[in-house]
Amino acid sequence: MKTLRLLLFLPGLGALAWGAVLFAEYAFPLRPDVFGTLGWLLGGPLAHDLLIAPAVGGVGLALSRFLPDRWKTPVRTGAVLTGVLTLLAVPLLWRPFGGARNPGLHDADTVTGLLVTVAVVWLGVLVAALLPRKAR
Repeated sequence: MKTLRLLLFLPGLGALAWGAVLFAEYAFPLRPDVFGTLGWLLGGPLAHDLLIAPAVGGVGLALSRFLPDRWKTPVRTGAVLTGVLTLLAVPLLWRPFGGARNPGLHDADTVTGLLVTVAVVWLGVLVAALLPRKAR
């Protein structure tokens, strides 16, 4: 097991070092936009640990206590998929053309696309929860 951990640790350490090198190339010499980047690098984990993680944990705990057993797995799956889809859409929702410019890909209405996709996910949750266990 120690060998496996070491084999997983070394590439992770290499990736961390490479990220530090790339950030150092970006950050030095110091410019005003570097401080904004540092704000995002520090603010993101703080926002996650102080706001997002406790909220998700509280909602998960409440759902696990109040939902019937047949609804728990579909609702968990729907919640995870909704979170992932929302995270994928954030760069495009944050500002127009937040990603690379690619005609036909980013010129669509992102909000409508996200809402339709999330609606399909929750329709699947509803179907999965209402189907008898043997039919699944």
